Amino acid sequence: MSEAATTVDNRYTRGLARFVAGLRYEDLLGDVRHRAKLMVLDALGCGLYAADLQWSTLLRDTLMASDQTRDCGIWGTRHRLSSVHATLCNGTQVQGFELDDVHREAVMHPGSVTIPPIIALAETRGGISGKDFLTAVVAGYEVGPRVGMCMGRQHLEQGWHTGATLGVFSSAAASARVLGLDEERATHAIGIAGTQSAGLMAAQFGSMVKRMHSGKSAQSGLYAALLAERGFTGIIDLFEAEYGGYCTTFSNSQDHFDRERLIRGLGDGYELMRVSLKFYSCVASNHTTLDAIRNLQEQHPFGAEDVEQVLVKGSKATLEHVGWPYRPEGVTSAQLNLSFCVATWLLEGACFVDQFSEAIVADPQRMALAERVQCVEDPGITAEGPNMRHKVHVEVTLRDGMVLRDTVETARGSEQRFGSDQDVAGKFQALATKVLSEGQARQIVDTVMALDDLDDTATLARLLTPA
Repeated sequence: MSEAATTVDNRYTRGLARFVAGLRYEDLLGDVRHRAKLMVLDALGCGLYAADLQWSTLLRDTLMASDQTRDCGIWGTRHRLSSVHATLCNGTQVQGFELDDVHREAVMHPGSVTIPPIIALAETRGGISGKDFLTAVVAGYEVGPRVGMCMGRQHLEQGWHTGATLGVFSSAAASARVLGLDEERATHAIGIAGTQSAGLMAAQFGSMVKRMHSGKSAQSGLYAALLAERGFTGIIDLFEAEYGGYCTTFSNSQDHFDRERLIRGLGDGYELMRVSLKFYSCVASNHTTLDAIRNLQEQHPFGAEDVEQVLVKGSKATLEHVGWPYRPEGVTSAQLNLSFCVATWLLEGACFVDQFSEAIVADPQRMALAERVQCVEDPGITAEGPNMRHKVHVEVTLRDGMVLRDTVETARGSEQRFGSDQDVAGKFQALATKVLSEGQARQIVDTVMALDDLDDTATLARLLTPA
C-alpha cells in the first residue's frame, strides 16, 4: 500500500472506512437487525419480479455471450454468470421497475446496490454467516446515503443520477465488510469506487439504461472491494481532494456540499432506519401525491370521469424530477412522470406492476387525463429543505365545482409510516410469485427473517433460482 496514506488529510474518506472496517453485528440493536431483514426481503422481491423484463433479458443475454463463468445465479432465472456480471444483472433487476427502496434525503436506492454484491460474495466465497450478511447490509445502507447527504439536492438538480453516483459507495462498503477489509484497504475500496461513479438523469426520459445505473454501481463497488483486497490502491483522499476530488467535481459550488455530513454522528444511529419502501410501482417523488388522491377518494369518492383538474404544488426538486410534460417514450418515462401516474391511479384505482407495460405508454385515455394534471413549485415547500422534498399540497377540482384539498408530507412506506412485517412480506409474495412458486417464495421469507441463525448465506442465494 502507498505511504501517502499516513501523510494525506483524509479524515472523511478514512472516517467512513474506519466505520465499515469496525462495524460488528453486536453493535446493531434488535430493531436495526430486524429492519435490515425487511430491506433484504424487499430488494429480493423487486429483483425477482424484474427477471423477465425486456431490459433484464437484453442485458443478461449480452453478458452471457461474452462471459463463460457460471459462479453466481441471476435471480428468478436458471442462468449464471461471474460474480461481477451477476451483480450487474441483479442490481439492474432490483431497480428494474421502480419498486425498490429509497433514502429520501440522499435521493438514492440503497437496496439495489447493497444486496446484490453481498449475495454474489456469499455464493462465491461461502461460509458467510447471516450475522455477517446483515452487518454488511447496514454498512452499505449507511455509507451511500451519507455521501448523498454530503452532496445535497444540488447534486441531483445538476443532472447526476444520484442512485448511480452514490450507489458505488454502498456497494463498496457492503463488499468491504463482507470481505473483512481493514481500515486501510477499506479506504482504498472507497477511493476506487468513487472514481467509477457515473449516471445521468436524462436517462429518466425513456431509456433502458436508467434501469442499469444501479446494477453498474453495484458492480463497480464490488470491483473496488475485490481490487482493494489484493492491494490495488485508490484515491485515499477521495472526498477531501480539491482538484478532481468527488465533492468538488460532482458539485459546481463548495456551498452545495458539506463534508461533515459524511462522518457526523457516524455509529450513533443508522441511516437504514430512514429508508422508505415503495407500495406504488413508480418513482418515490410521485408517492405523496398518489397518497393524497387516495385520501381524498376515501373522504369523497370520485373517479377519472369526475375530475376537471388536479393541481399538485411541490418542491423545486419534485417539479424537476417528475413534473415535466409527459412524452410517450417508454415505460420508464411513464413510471417517472407525475401526471401520467396520477392519470393511471384515477383510471385504474391502482399504480402497481400490472398498471405499467409498453402497451399503455401512449394510451390516449391516460395521456388526455394527464394533461389535466398541473404541477407547480411551491416555494414554501422548497424552503423547508431536502427532508420535505416530497411534501405536496394537492387540489382536485371536480366537474361539479367542488374542490378537494389534502397535504401529505411523507408517503406510505416512509420511515414515519413504515409498513408492517405483513405489508413487506405481502409485497414480496406478490412480486416473487411472478417467477417462483408460492412455496419457494415463502421459504425465502422464512430464511431472510431468520438470517441471524444462518451459518452460510449461500443457502439464500440458491433459493433465488427457480426450483
